[in-house]
Amino acid sequence: MSMLGDFSALFKSQPTSRTAAPTLDAKLLLVGIALVGFGLLMVYSASIALADGPRYANYGRYYFVIRHTAFVTIGLVGALFVASVPMQVWRKLALPIFIISLLLLLLVLIPGVGRTVNGARRWLPLGPINFQPSELMKVAMILFVAYYIERKQAYMGTFLRGLAPIVLSLGVVAGLIIMEPDLGAVIVIVAIAIGLLFIGGMNKKYITGLIVLMCALFLMMVWVSPWRVQRFLVYLDPWNPDNAYGSAYQLSHSLIALGRGEWFGVGIGSSVEKLHYLPEAHTDFIVAVIGEELGFFGVALLILAFVFVVHRAFQIAHQAIANERLFSALVAHGVGIWFAIQTFINIGVCFGLLPTKGLTLPLVSYGGTGVVMNLAAFAMLLRVDFENRSMMVGRRV
Repeated sequence: MSMLGDFSALFKSQPTSRTAAPTLDAKLLLVGIALVGFGLLMVYSASIALADGPRYANYGRYYFVIRHTAFVTIGLVGALFVASVPMQVWRKLALPIFIISLLLLLLVLIPGVGRTVNGARRWLPLGPINFQPSELMKVAMILFVAYYIERKQAYMGTFLRGLAPIVLSLGVVAGLIIMEPDLGAVIVIVAIAIGLLFIGGMNKKYITGLIVLMCALFLMMVWVSPWRVQRFLVYLDPWNPDNAYGSAYQLSHSLIALGRGEWFGVGIGSSVEKLHYLPEAHTDFIVAVIGEELGFFGVALLILAFVFVVHRAFQIAHQAIANERLFSALVAHGVGIWFAIQTFINIGVCFGLLPTKGLTLPLVSYGGTGVVMNLAAFAMLLRVDFENRSMMVGRRV
């Protein structure tokens, strides 16, 4: 079947019978569309007042929502392409995509090439947009680890031929991203890799040792960075006046926003905290604005939507395993782990359950490369499901 024909088949729904079945998970698709659409609405609400302040005075009131709409559009076009490509093709491209991502991570660290914002060098300027290689690496890591596990199944219980190569690769990636620095991205990427290795049958002793090693390295990175130590300490006591007006300023205003929302919120567009009190309200702390405007029930529905997406990802992965498609199953697992970990960290930070860390909410927060990669991963999940359904009815993929 041609790629174009494969793409069109993905969006055909046929009545269920012994020989035909729906080719698309309509519920999963609708929830994904709802999250993206809701994100557009909340980015608009959270950013509309930014132009009234001195920092964004020259941007215009609709600057962020227009850019977010543009990135969502790019992401949707990219998602249509990703969904049209068979998983066997993605398997062949796994290693090249990983190598390209590594080179981009190196490129962003070169002075004069990578763009620096607030002391962090994480972006490659591409005309009017900035490309963030660490976001691409999240997708690349899923594909690479899935490819590695499939090829090394016979050695997953060994150290030299099983654990060592993947740990070395993961260490190089983590080292490059730490140099940006972007500890949040490192945590997500490491979690994806370890999660897939565990699911893929890696020796449990090695997994435990790897987790202990990563935790030790994480604590060491926090300890040797005074500003990270300060961020960790203030999250334990955000209402101390010295903290509330200093390093815990974001957290304290996030908690104020959530408290103002109570059960049903103050109404869409009526947030007070977004009016220059809560920094990054349209990106890392968008959940605080959602909580203020839509209340507990709004946040609860948002969490349920992500629970559904992650649950379906693992169901799709289970079906792929039943169809003896290990690579596809691991990719679906990887997408589920990514969305689960990043959503948990983002919401946990807004609720004060975790130290402040700059991670966006997948599919919802304002962000260029991030939302494009989120949509690409979501499309890959739909592709795995499409191939599962096709195999179940004997349809060629």
